[in-house]
Amino acid sequence: MLVVAKEITKRFLGTNVLDHVTLTIEKGDRIALMGPNGAGKTTLVRAILGFYHLDGGTLEVVGHNPIKERESVLRHISFIPQLPPPVKLSIEELVTFVGKSAGISKEAIFHEAERLDLDLKQHISKPFYKLSGGMKQKLLIAIALSKKSDLLIFDEPTANLDPKGREQFYTLLQEIDPKCSTLFITHRLDEIESLVNRQIYMDLGKVVEDEKI
Repeated sequence: MLVVAKEITKRFLGTNVLDHVTLTIEKGDRIALMGPNGAGKTTLVRAILGFYHLDGGTLEVVGHNPIKERESVLRHISFIPQLPPPVKLSIEELVTFVGKSAGISKEAIFHEAERLDLDLKQHISKPFYKLSGGMKQKLLIAIALSKKSDLLIFDEPTANLDPKGREQFYTLLQEIDPKCSTLFITHRLDEIESLVNRQIYMDLGKVVEDEKI
């Protein structure tokens, strides 16, 4: 099991944002995580990434506690946020940092970026935060795919991509290792339907639907 959550609860200002959530993610699961705003989707993902201390229940990621053993957990996960972080490093500095910290070769990142029609060499001296939204997203996707993680988590990954970029992104996802698991936070099931084999629907902090598709 990659992720095992048992009765996990997270409260903010007295409200259960995660309300006794129980679920597992196994190798090869391709999950669409859906639900209205405020359903608990992002909180669940942040708990998996070790951002939050839980108020109840237990959570293990690849056999590790996301809070106490966060570094070990993050070795196995790639996360692409909906809103790229305001990183002030240049592209060259960012790629170098990621390469050293995650053990990814620069060549692999450049290769994946090229497949998304992003020429990093042309922008190598630019600060990351000065790139367009689509270029930032493509670079984050290239880094994630280069890492060869066990679990890829995408939060509305195509929000900043044009139609061609979306098509290229989905083509790349069709080529990843079948053992790799993916989790998409999305409102566009029609776009990723061919890429997922499981749908989880959350509402008011609870899992109300979890089925194979």
